[in-house]
Amino acid sequence: MLGEPLPIELGNTAYAARGRPLDGLLSREHLAAWLRDTRPRLALPLADTDITGVAEDDLATARHLRDAIRSLAAAAVDQRQADRDAVAVLNRTAGRTPRWRELRTDPEPHTVVCTDGRPVAAVLAELAEDAVTLFTGPMHHELRACQGPGCRLFFVRDNPRRAWCSAGCGNRARAARHYARTQRSA
Repeated sequence: MLGEPLPIELGNTAYAARGRPLDGLLSREHLAAWLRDTRPRLALPLADTDITGVAEDDLATARHLRDAIRSLAAAAVDQRQADRDAVAVLNRTAGRTPRWRELRTDPEPHTVVCTDGRPVAAVLAELAEDAVTLFTGPMHHELRACQGPGCRLFFVRDNPRRAWCSAGCGNRARAARHYARTQRSA
């Protein structure tokens, strides 16, 4: 987790290690672990039983949503037209499970997000809605692909000079430049 908006965090479950593409959502257990890690940032509460009850169709939906988010992020970064299929997946997922906010007054007035669907499906629909907001709002102009060698991650630039998803990627990029310079001079 890099502290990016949750749709980008989901998109970044397709990543690379040492230049090799990897998939962070290979199984229901991987999705359950990701949901457990992001639970504090979700509007919809997920109980432990919801997380352990992740189904194969939840995994399929999460992977399709992840791939659509990656496609849309790449299009935004490259300033090209978004893929229609990716847009359709995003919109279909966003509308899959209804959610609403209810007023609760005890002990203090507050809102609770409710759903009439399965909680994991509702969370995925929420992430899709958040992605719609991300790709249509002002943050989409700050969406970037990491410039680190072999990195496949996206991030929302919070500093005009930021070019990497993390300090680790920045260090690898600087080390690679240094190595290239020393090899040329040798």
